[in-house]
Amino acid sequence: MSRRTMLLGTAAVGALGVTGAAGCSKVPSGDALARLKSQGTVRLGIAGEVPYGYVDKQGEFTGEAPELARVIFKRLGIDEVQPVATDFASLIPGLNSQQFDVVSAGMYINKERCAQVIFADPEYQMLDSFIVRKGNPKNLRTYEDVVKSKARFATGTGYAEIDYAVAAGYPEKDIVILQDQVAGLNAVESGRVDVFAGTALTTREVVRKSAKAEATEAFAAVVDGEKKIDGGGFAFRPTDTELRDAFNAEIHKMKESGELFRILKPFGFTEKEMTTLTAEELCR
Repeated sequence: MSRRTMLLGTAAVGALGVTGAAGCSKVPSGDALARLKSQGTVRLGIAGEVPYGYVDKQGEFTGEAPELARVIFKRLGIDEVQPVATDFASLIPGLNSQQFDVVSAGMYINKERCAQVIFADPEYQMLDSFIVRKGNPKNLRTYEDVVKSKARFATGTGYAEIDYAVAAGYPEKDIVILQDQVAGLNAVESGRVDVFAGTALTTREVVRKSAKAEATEAFAAVVDGEKKIDGGGFAFRPTDTELRDAFNAEIHKMKESGELFRILKPFGFTEKEMTTLTAEELCR
């Protein structure tokens, strides 16, 4: 899910084996935290999505999740953070096949994903928003509006917004799937689609310099009669509970001190997007 997103496929994407270093042979294979401390490096799976995890104009990996990861893992005794870019749908398969140690992509926490990985508590919460033409000529403010107006609807690869549109009654076969929010903006500006759905954060950021498009007010999708407020967090292999718990402890300290918001704020997050939600709540 842009974070935010439904899981597309569960097949493993090859096993590169991050535990194969001979120098780590004395570290118990089941203790991920001890192994990573011994290696001095943690590999982060990111999906190349602004502002969660991406490569900037200088060619450097950045984003709210990698920057947060650098701070927390250093405090856990792991000095080097190595981002590994992949497409969003490959993050969980790549994690479970050991292509990387942690998913650091602001991934939405939901029941389906919780059956495959374990999550730290979310660092943020998020609502949805639409990219539409200036003036919002079709008056699209909810998924139900999109269905009623028969608007040409698009969203991103693997995004949770696919599920939300379908839950509102939009035919899945008619959804235009695009690479990301930048492609969504281009599609709306060119008239290829009427609306692109994404997170409130990504839509408001991507339309900032657009003369043809705007972002709608943030709203909660309604699924089975209940409003959805999503939360994004770091994902770990189910066997790596010690690592997840140590990471979680640092997240909570940073929430209490305000440090978490200070790290996320430069990437467009607001205080309204800070959260007390837990992974356990979102996994239900």
